[in-house]
Amino acid sequence: LETGPGFPFAINNSTGWIVVASELDREAVDFYSFGVEAQDQGNPPMASSASVSVTILDVNDNSPEFTQREYGARLNEDAAVGSSVLTVSAVDRDANSVITYQISSGNTRNRFAITSQSGGGLISLALPLDYKLERQYLLTIAASDGTRQDTAQVVVNVTDANTHRPVFQSSHYTVNINEDRPVGTTVVVISATDEDTGENARITYLMEDSIPQFRIAADTGAVTTQMELDYEDQVSYTLAITARDNGIPQKSDTTYLEILVSDVNDNAPQFLRDSYQGSVYEDVAAFTSVLQVSATDRDSGLNGRVFYTFQGGDDGDGDFIIESTSGIVRTLRRLDRENVPLYSLRAFAVDKGVPAKRTPVEIQVTVLDVNDNPPVFERDEFDIFVEENSPIGLVVARITATDPDEGTNAQIMYQIVEGNIPEVFQLDIFSGELTALADLDYETKAEYVMVVQATSAPLVSRATVHVRLRDANDNSPQLKNFEILFNNYITNRSGSFPGGVIGRIPAHDPDVSDSLTYAFEQGNELNLVLLDPRTGDLRLSPALDNNRPLEAVMRVSVSDGVHSATAQCTLRVTVITDEMLSNSITLRLADMSQERFLSPLLSRFLEGVATVLATPRHRVVLFNIQTDTDVGTAARILNVSLSVLLPSSGHGARFFSSEELQERLYLNRSLLATISAQRVLPFDDNICLREPCENYLRCVSVLQFDSSAPFLASDTILFRPIHPVTGLRCRCPPGFTGDYCETEIDLCYSSPCGSHGHCRSREGGYTCECHEDFTGERCELSARGGRCAPGVCRNGGTCQNLLVGGFRCQCPPGHYEKPFCTMSTRSFPPRSFLTFRGLRQRFHFTLALTFATKERDGLLLYNGRFNERHDFVALEIVGEQVQLTFSAGETTTTVSPFVPGGVSDGQWHRVQLHYYNK
Repeated sequence: LETGPGFPFAINNSTGWIVVASELDREAVDFYSFGVEAQDQGNPPMASSASVSVTILDVNDNSPEFTQREYGARLNEDAAVGSSVLTVSAVDRDANSVITYQISSGNTRNRFAITSQSGGGLISLALPLDYKLERQYLLTIAASDGTRQDTAQVVVNVTDANTHRPVFQSSHYTVNINEDRPVGTTVVVISATDEDTGENARITYLMEDSIPQFRIAADTGAVTTQMELDYEDQVSYTLAITARDNGIPQKSDTTYLEILVSDVNDNAPQFLRDSYQGSVYEDVAAFTSVLQVSATDRDSGLNGRVFYTFQGGDDGDGDFIIESTSGIVRTLRRLDRENVPLYSLRAFAVDKGVPAKRTPVEIQVTVLDVNDNPPVFERDEFDIFVEENSPIGLVVARITATDPDEGTNAQIMYQIVEGNIPEVFQLDIFSGELTALADLDYETKAEYVMVVQATSAPLVSRATVHVRLRDANDNSPQLKNFEILFNNYITNRSGSFPGGVIGRIPAHDPDVSDSLTYAFEQGNELNLVLLDPRTGDLRLSPALDNNRPLEAVMRVSVSDGVHSATAQCTLRVTVITDEMLSNSITLRLADMSQERFLSPLLSRFLEGVATVLATPRHRVVLFNIQTDTDVGTAARILNVSLSVLLPSSGHGARFFSSEELQERLYLNRSLLATISAQRVLPFDDNICLREPCENYLRCVSVLQFDSSAPFLASDTILFRPIHPVTGLRCRCPPGFTGDYCETEIDLCYSSPCGSHGHCRSREGGYTCECHEDFTGERCELSARGGRCAPGVCRNGGTCQNLLVGGFRCQCPPGHYEKPFCTMSTRSFPPRSFLTFRGLRQRFHFTLALTFATKERDGLLLYNGRFNERHDFVALEIVGEQVQLTFSAGETTTTVSPFVPGGVSDGQWHRVQLHYYNK
């Protein structure tokens, strides 16, 4: 038997009986088919097979089963007899089973009946119902197959009969609601009444039309919002509301609900654009219109009335205003695009609701450019460094300016307007590139200063450009022959000898970056001059600290490491004595510096002094050069002190006196100026001329000298000056006596002129007026009986002794008067003058002269200091009238006596001047 696991049949292998091996269930398997094999015991065994089919026959071993354990139904009390209530259903797994149904219990007063129909049990109404007697029936239904059965419960609820309809109190309702009420707000509760009871009286409310803004509660009739309301979209709604009962058949009633939406300020103003853009030129006048904004408000009344403001927004720091009603944006003041090219304003549209709503809007105002700004250089001055010998055409710099304007207003053109003569540089008109057009030589010109101009027509700006060349070692050192003039004034003071650095070798290298080294090549074997080879500083050997003059010639070399130069150095030592100093004077040279005087004018000046004094040049000893500090630096006056040996003096040297030097050089200033190429000024005040002594005391100047002054340097001379230091003493002048010199003595009291002359007293002395044929200081010489004496003949006349006694003077050609060649009358051609020793009287004098002229203007007499400034008396003819100008100190006084017809008539006129100091 061929079987598998769980196979319900077995076969006896001996007899071939097939038996049931396990329980059969037709409802699970109702047919089996299998094979059977018979086999003998032979060898080889033989076998045969057969097919067996087994059909399982049904027995009633399954009960009917309801499809559900409990059924429910509702039945109106006025249902007709025979009305179907519901159908129950049961199934039986056995084959050919017939199920019957019956009501086994709960069928009070046999109101229901059940019949089998189409395999189910149809429950129908057998007798009329009465809601008032029974409202519910609990029926037990049994399903049977004849042997076995099953039960189920059926609940039948009897409902009341719907005899009344719901009724609303009004056919039309009107309510108001604010549009800003939240979703879910109850608008109104609508109610209807129904005289029925139970389900027939339970009312359900509904809206006939679907209006999405509202819904109605089906059981309460409460109308609520289910969307936000907007007065601006819809101001009212009409709802058709139906009240429907739950009776069978249902009955209903309909009413109309009008909902009026009330406006609230729930809408902010809305601008017509999301943003606004405008433009305006920067030079427009204040209150110029730029643009207009506009907004609307969907609210009504005051809630929808809009005005405009910048308050709380951005008005461009007060540069703009907005008109509240029109929305026009205007400028409030002049704009400047270079400061603010674009304004981002923020304005508001505000309604007049309470509370007010406001809406912002962005406003962009572009400020359009006008050409109102000149170009601006980065700096007022540019420093540009360029290597000398740079190639022609080299761009040495790019000089640019910026213009805050824009577009064509910012286009800049460049040019050189000053300082490029001759044309050494070129400035590109558009790029500002500065190009060299010529060879650049540091030694020819180390710096070029130009003024460049940037133009944005018609506006311009300027800057100064300094092109500074960097030096290269392309030049040899320069060294001229030079002198060391050492004026050695031997005094009792210790330390007067200059032991420190007296100067340096006057070498010059045009290449400023070069380092020079110095050396003596020859002539300084005795080391009279000590040299620092690195700095070129010079010192004098202490061996020169003696009273011997000296002159030594040496050769000096200087090198920059590549090039070298040599020159001659002459050392001259001059011994300065007290006699030399006491017979010295100081000349004042105009517009002169120490350096310029030493090189190259010293030699010409010495030549000029020697020529004026008719003495050899080597006899002129110049020992001091000093800038005059009393007149200020702007005057540039140089004081030069010197003394001069007399030409005829032999071994015992004698000097010109200070007074003679002063007068001779002053009166020959024009000749001296011509030879020396220097302008000699009037002499400065002697310290005594400032009258420091009180009362009638006379000031006597005391001149001392300082030998500690440092050397002066020029490019060819090192000069050691001896500075004069002036002092004074006060004493009684001649002719005065007393404790305060207050008593004047008449010096004629002793008859100094004798019997041959008349004595005239004058301040500090007397004058002898000699009788005829007598002469001499005291009228002691007689032309008739005396003999020749030195100086008896004046003005270069020659004295001749007569054999018979006496003498006579042979006068030179000219208008000289006999007998002693005097001159009391003199004519003056143009630009000529006659000099006398100055009048030294301080307190009184009388002066008289006779003149004849036809000149309208001229000088008759000048007496005073050589400075032509104060303490002077000048007698002049001004406009044919005599005029006296005098100064006794700080002020100048002019006196003009009137002569009818004037004095320029060619006739003789006499003028007398009397001076008396109180």
